[in-house]
Amino acid sequence: MQKIIAITSNTSWYLYNFRKNTILALQKKGYSVTTIAPKDEYSKKLEKLGCQFIPVNIDAGGTKPLNDIKTFISFLSIYRKIKPVAALNFTPKNNIYSTLAAWLCRVPCINNIAGLGILFINESLPSKVARLLYRFTQPKAKKLFFQNEDDRALFLENKMAPAELTDRLPGSGADLSRFKLTAADDDGQIRFLLIARMLYDKGIQQYVDAARQLRMKYPETEFQLLGFLDVDNPSAVSRTSMEQWVAEGVVNYLGISDAVDKEIAKVDCMVLPSYYREGVPKSLLEAGAMGKPIVTTDNVGCRETVDDGVNGYLCEPRSTEDLVLKLEKIILMSHEERLAMGRKSREKIEREFDEKIVIQKYLDAVAEVIGK
Repeated sequence: MQKIIAITSNTSWYLYNFRKNTILALQKKGYSVTTIAPKDEYSKKLEKLGCQFIPVNIDAGGTKPLNDIKTFISFLSIYRKIKPVAALNFTPKNNIYSTLAAWLCRVPCINNIAGLGILFINESLPSKVARLLYRFTQPKAKKLFFQNEDDRALFLENKMAPAELTDRLPGSGADLSRFKLTAADDDGQIRFLLIARMLYDKGIQQYVDAARQLRMKYPETEFQLLGFLDVDNPSAVSRTSMEQWVAEGVVNYLGISDAVDKEIAKVDCMVLPSYYREGVPKSLLEAGAMGKPIVTTDNVGCRETVDDGVNGYLCEPRSTEDLVLKLEKIILMSHEERLAMGRKSREKIEREFDEKIVIQKYLDAVAEVIGK
């Protein structure tokens, strides 16, 4: 009988787009994988990978205790039924409620602390409760993976878990076989792209304001946005705001895409002026793998992707003025200079962020916690 590994997240979309190769690698090792997440259009795609899919309701951005209690009870019921040998958790509420349920069922957990978001930024009641829940639940996991050293240090400083449980991953990694070095067309038009959930915390307003200024001076430039709109988050950009920016001619909104590699291939530079506490942004890793210069903030998680002046530029968080300066540097480069900077991005991703490194870390961790 195959040993079951449970993999959980707050969306099926995340598991399919960010963890598909980890799932396939676990299956190749002989494990049966059960994916647990809210049902969406990607749930069927997970089943087509050969996974069992079990739906669970998770109010990802909500603060209603009753909803969270129901989520915890659902995890408890699932683990009692399927009896996995280990659980891999991604996204905050899964790290909390799946871990607690798994601990009660004696299932070892491996958690991914992918960016601490607003957890330590503000002192709202939800943030305080979340910190308390983290402090209570995370020591019950067997392994805690962090995507950058800033988050690991902050976690330990706040006594969320003992240091011996923690380890570092190079983000989610980039699939170097899918995201290949691809040069943008030399057609005289400079194209910038920002891929993220459309949240103001991701620097969307700074990007739009910079685009407004730069298009007046360089009308041939194009500024694109790609990602989920109207998400369940206090920082969400509304559809009305996006429509106003598009009507103004400041940005082009591309919606969402399962083929982000095709969109990245067309652009000259990837941008993410985030002041959110990121893990390591997947969009920057994938753009770097495709040989694109990167402009992002000197901020937790983001700065890991750029050697300033080598494969892109770091700008000050929340500063439209500094973002304009850095984007203008890209605009004023020759096409060949941008390509040369992009090749440095590819080299950095190959050297530091190959997804195979991440997958092997998970395979080793699973073997370790099952052995224990």
